[in-house]
Amino acid sequence: MLNTLSFPEIKFPEGFVWGSATAAHQIEGDDINSENWYAEEQYKEKSGKACNSYCLYKEDIELLKEIGHRAYRFSIPWSRIEPAEGKFCKQALDHYQDLLCCLKEAGIKSFVTLLHGSMPQWLALKGGFLKRENIRYFERYVEYVVKVLHPYVDSWMVINEFNIAGSDANNEYALIRANNLIAHAKGYHIIKSFCNKPVSSAHALRCSQPENPFDKFDCIFAELDDWKTNEFFFHAIRTGEIVLPYTEGEYVPELRDSLDYWAVNYYNRNIISARKKSSASVWYTATHQKMIDKDFYLEEVFPEGLLNGLQRLKDKPVYITENGICCDDDRWRILKLASDLAAISDAIKKGVDVRGYLHWTTMDNYEWSSFVPRFGLVHVDFKTFKRTPKNSAWFYKELIELNGFDGTLVQKYIPELPVLKLY
Repeated sequence: MLNTLSFPEIKFPEGFVWGSATAAHQIEGDDINSENWYAEEQYKEKSGKACNSYCLYKEDIELLKEIGHRAYRFSIPWSRIEPAEGKFCKQALDHYQDLLCCLKEAGIKSFVTLLHGSMPQWLALKGGFLKRENIRYFERYVEYVVKVLHPYVDSWMVINEFNIAGSDANNEYALIRANNLIAHAKGYHIIKSFCNKPVSSAHALRCSQPENPFDKFDCIFAELDDWKTNEFFFHAIRTGEIVLPYTEGEYVPELRDSLDYWAVNYYNRNIISARKKSSASVWYTATHQKMIDKDFYLEEVFPEGLLNGLQRLKDKPVYITENGICCDDDRWRILKLASDLAAISDAIKKGVDVRGYLHWTTMDNYEWSSFVPRFGLVHVDFKTFKRTPKNSAWFYKELIELNGFDGTLVQKYIPELPVLKLY
């Protein structure tokens, strides 16, 4: 157990941005024209109304104010904006314009993601981003949205976590990631043609660690996983060169320097064994913690992975655009928050220009195939849609007001946590 009660006072830089993040398909409900909706046919649990946030967005903004958030990341679902090929829905666009106006009135900064899972089914049937020629549809969608909404948006994110997309079968992942890089660059330059707001794409920072650091095969496999997951993206943004395993490299000039800040999503590490067919994580018994009644891939707290990963990103400002934990006991959420924020503070001291933190997620949601994993600071009754802030929400609110925390704040919210003697 990390002794989070022993933390000294941790302060963040003046003007540090605090808030939380969501994704449209997971909270809005009735995303009936997206590829996700059709994919749900194979799952026992369907998203349905999810949190009903498409209807309750004004209530959600009041909730954000109540729990003290000063920034909010959300996504605009392409599937609502262009439900059928070439047929755009102005009513849906007006909805997001009103959402943005409400955030402005509430004094909450907006981080808007243009593609976070809700690719339209009509495009998925055309092959999605497996086919490079389909990027032109994305360009058309981005232009349609940004042309209208750019005056209301504080920061843009083009695509979410494409660095972990695609399977290893037939090198599909390499094709998808290369095409997403190009789509990102196209989106970046379209946004910049309308405004000078900061632009990025959210990167799933994954710490790839060999199961046995003295086994050369584990080390090589971990390096390979890091290349496929992290380094290809950092290298492409810094140089314009796309380099992925087992595929021809290419140079795309418009890709170079096509983001204004690193948008980092971080959860935990990936412990890799060369004796496994895939790079799916193995576990250390000492740190494996099953926090929900379901097998899930986020069953460890590992702040060192965040600290080490951030030190690769000293060339641009950084925002943590997702970070959280799914657990049934909310006390884990407080411990995870404290531990990872301490790691972020250490990264800042080491020269990483971290400027903000967006917790994943504002409220419990539909986790792509199930309602069981609960990541929210706010509890949601998925039958009545009643929102109830958890203890972690009040911990986070006080932390935001203080622009930092120490061990006594953790103890205030988890008084039953035993204090181990330290000097």
